[in-house]
This record gives sequence, structure tokens and C-alpha cells, in this order.
Amino acid sequence: MHILFDSPPLLKCTGMVTIAGSIFGFGLRRRRKHPEKSFSNEAIFFLGVLAVAGAVYFLGLALDTGNGHFSLLILLSCITYGVLGYCFRSRLIWLFALLSLGGWLGAETGYVSGWGAYYLGMNYPLRFTLFGGLLTAAALALQSQEKLRPFQHTTMVMGLLYLFIALWILSIFGNHGDETTWEQVKQIELFHWSLLFAIASGWAIYYGLRHDNATVKGFGLTFLLLNCYTRFFEYFWDSTNKVIFFVLLAASFWGLGHVAEKLWRIGEKKEA
Repeated sequence: MHILFDSPPLLKCTGMVTIAGSIFGFGLRRRRKHPEKSFSNEAIFFLGVLAVAGAVYFLGLALDTGNGHFSLLILLSCITYGVLGYCFRSRLIWLFALLSLGGWLGAETGYVSGWGAYYLGMNYPLRFTLFGGLLTAAALALQSQEKLRPFQHTTMVMGLLYLFIALWILSIFGNHGDETTWEQVKQIELFHWSLLFAIASGWAIYYGLRHDNATVKGFGLTFLLLNCYTRFFEYFWDSTNKVIFFVLLAASFWGLGHVAEKLWRIGEKKEA
């Protein structure tokens, strides 16, 4: 090990690849022998994921030309994790492929735009809103692909996370690239982003109820409530007496929670 880390970057990369191969090989043998120990088996694969990340890092040091185009390394990680996740039928490795894909999108669009605020007229939240929407649509398409169906749930969760977190940030800051511009904008001028956020949440609730998908329904309800309370603080915090504000806040907790509980139980009533 001491010799490995005292070697040039390319040799270190080769060493990390060997380590990763050994870890994945051990993990596959253990999974065949003890398929019921899914958590510990995935933990071994996680060590392999870290080894792959180390290999890509040392490869980047070996090939570095000083141009700052490190997004290519993230893309390489994404492809590697995607292939390994598919071949090993591992949702954990597939998850890292999706995380790397999001990292590549942010880094690549940042590099192409010269690390400016906008790429094709879109700031980062808007870019990731589109990315999350496309990833969610891809997850829906995976339902009809038998070989890729095991990765459908993981892809759906990641797509919804990218989509809704980006929409939440977009509803607060809009498509603005710097704090100075944003501070000059009235909150009401960003209402259309909040409306888009609400529409996406409503679609998730509708889809979850219609297809009995608790994950999608949960995302819709959670982020619809987050949208409502974000707007409540934005529009009423400065202009409302604080006692009245918190009384209304407490009442809204009860009212919206009651409605959310009814929506959540609709699917359960159908099953009964």
C-alpha cells in the first residue's frame, strides 16, 4: 500500500482499479453465497464505488492539462457506475451513476458557459428542473423495459428529488443569476414559478393516487406543503403581526395536515 501511494498518478489509478475489481469480485461471490444479506452485500459494493472514484481521481491527475474540464471525469464515473450497476444488478451502484450524471450536468454546463450564471438562458435551478423532469420521464419509461425495471424505483426517486428541489429553489429565486438582480424583484413577480411548482406537485399526487404509487404521492404531498409554507413566509412574514402570523401558521398546520391525511388514505380505501 505504501508503494502504491508513492507512485505516479497513472500507477495509482491502476492500483485503485485492481482494488475495485477485487472488492466487486468479493461482493459478487458473497452475494451468490448469502443473497439474503442484502445490506452488507451492498455495503461491500459501496467500498468498490469509492475505489472507482479514487481511480478516476488519479486518472484525472495523470491526464490533467490544466484546462479545468473535469466534468469529463465525472462523466466517466457516471458511465462506469451505470455499466457496473446494470451488470451487477445493484441499485446502490445505479444510484451513484445518477448522482454522477447530475454532477456532470452541473459541471459541464458551467464549463461551457465559462462558469457564468446562465447556460442557454437558464440558471442552475432551471437546468436541474428540466433534468429532473427528463429523469422522471425516463423512470416512467423503464416500466416497460424488463431488463431495466429493477432500476425504475431508484431512477424515479432521484428524478423527483432533482425536479422538486430545483423547483423549490426556482420558486424562491426565479431564473436570476445573482443576488443583486434578485433583490430588486418583487416576490409576486416570481409567482409563475410557484405555480409551476404547485402543478408539478399536483401531478405527482394525481399519478401516485391513480397508480397506487406511495413514493410519488409522498413527494407530491411533501413538496406541495413546502411550497405553501414557503409562500406563506414570503408574503406574510414582514406585513403581519407576529402573534397573528403564528396563530395562522398553527391553524394551517392542522388544516393542511388534515387534507394531506385524507389524500394519503384515498389509496388505502380503494384497497379495502
